Amino acid sequence: MVSEKTYRPLSGWLPLLVTLALLVGGPWQTIVALHALSMGEGSGWSIVAGVLLILSGIVSLAGYMAIAPNQARVLLLFGQYKGSALESGFYWVNPFFTKKKISLRIRNFETGSISTPEKKDAAGKVVQERTRTLGRPSKVNDRDGNPIEISAVVVWRVVNTAEALFEVDDYEDFVAVQTEAALRNMATRHPYDSEEHEVSLRGSTAVICEQLQRDIQERLDKAGVDVIEARISHLAYAPEIAAAMLQRQQAAAVVAARSKIVEGAVGMVQMALDHLARDKIVELDDERRAAMVSNLLVVLCSDRHTQPVVNTGTLYN
Repeated sequence: MVSEKTYRPLSGWLPLLVTLALLVGGPWQTIVALHALSMGEGSGWSIVAGVLLILSGIVSLAGYMAIAPNQARVLLLFGQYKGSALESGFYWVNPFFTKKKISLRIRNFETGSISTPEKKDAAGKVVQERTRTLGRPSKVNDRDGNPIEISAVVVWRVVNTAEALFEVDDYEDFVAVQTEAALRNMATRHPYDSEEHEVSLRGSTAVICEQLQRDIQERLDKAGVDVIEARISHLAYAPEIAAAMLQRQQAAAVVAARSKIVEGAVGMVQMALDHLARDKIVELDDERRAAMVSNLLVVLCSDRHTQPVVNTGTLYN
């Protein structure tokens, strides 16, 4: 594994003056040497020196580089890693260094999206801008075997330039593929929904997102990438079972609502009986008490308006 080394290059301003001096002094030296040689004075070594000055100035131009904030340059000398320049500014390095640009900015992408790199012509002009399609949800089975659609948004950045360039072939593609794999793996370990207070994809969003971030980070450590955040952006049943699952959820909601209504109705009946007995408003035998309880439960638990029957006779007729 290649370890990142910080390379501290020279400030480019003083070498820039030297380069300008070489580019100006070299031609001047050559012209003076040619003139002296034509007059029968001087020697050919003066011309060689002028040419060497010109070549030195031209070669030194390849050593300049400007690093923007949150960018870095990975420096190679004939294939050997020499270090990474991480500080922004204007610098000069060995002209024979190969300077690979890498961004340290925070980036994000949605799983299922496809990126198309920019294209340049022979002159280096960009003929097609870099594009990225919208993310398409991944179709996967949850722990219970239900087909679901899921996608996530991942925020990440490069923290180790050497590992990002030398440990994987294409670190951006590596991040996309490994994130997709981690998302699918995580989705198969949990149910879509659960009523038993266990971790589920829909009911435990915070826990699922933290687990997803850890899973992705474990896969990307070797690529020198730090995962800042991972969030579920889309979660739904697959279309072929969405209607059936909706009916099941509606049935569960109706049962839960009915259970709450019955619990409240029983409490209200108990309160009514206790109030009648405490204030001695009316004394009921067991049969009439049972009838009253039945009537009150029908009124309180019914999903429709009840039609009261008014008894105009005696208490028992």
